[in-house]
Amino acid sequence: METSGRSGAHERVVASIGTSIVAGDLKPDDDLDTADLQERFGVSRTAIREALRVLTAKGLVGARPRRGTFVAPREEWVLLDPDVLRWRFADRVDETFLDELGEVRLTVEPAVARFAALRRTDRDLADLEDALAAMRTADDDPHLQVEADLAFHTALLRAAHNELLTQMAVVIEAGLRLRDQFVHNTMASEPTDKHAEVLLAVRARRPKAAEVAMRSLIERSIEDVAIAKNLHVNEEKAV
Repeated sequence: METSGRSGAHERVVASIGTSIVAGDLKPDDDLDTADLQERFGVSRTAIREALRVLTAKGLVGARPRRGTFVAPREEWVLLDPDVLRWRFADRVDETFLDELGEVRLTVEPAVARFAALRRTDRDLADLEDALAAMRTADDDPHLQVEADLAFHTALLRAAHNELLTQMAVVIEAGLRLRDQFVHNTMASEPTDKHAEVLLAVRARRPKAAEVAMRSLIERSIEDVAIAKNLHVNEEKAV
């Protein structure tokens, strides 16, 4: 029980400082005084140092002899770290992130669909079909919609049978989860027809058709994000 308490305090400190940095409350080059942080969070000096080590690994914090610990320049941040991605969405809509995610997906995923059509196995098809079926039965449950959509895109990445592209699953999954949560919490559920077109092309081993279908799916996704952002802005104005 004591270990769990220490772990919870550690995670709280990491998340709080990390969110403050990503949100801009703590700005690049700001000093991070260990004693001040210890007093603020009511934890041991060791806990603060461990939290700062975690944040250093994420590129958010730097340290130099005689200078001490400070907030690192943004260009050093590991922006694809799942925690950093989540913190960017902690209490606001990060429109830059959503736009950049769309560009990354538009660059990567059509090629993934093309390779999947050439290399997929029967097991890959089964995984894609299961994910599509889950999307169709998710109804209006945002959580189920998000999980089913993630399962589809992750299965497609695996079906490409490229180890380097498979590593992109960590990045795309983290970003897509945030994107889906934002869209599904703002709008009605998305139709599954675009996903079905991708699956049909992959099943038929038609790489060009799979690439075109995936590009169309992502372009629709980008449009949905734009609509959701406008709805979110209007809701905030109405409050």
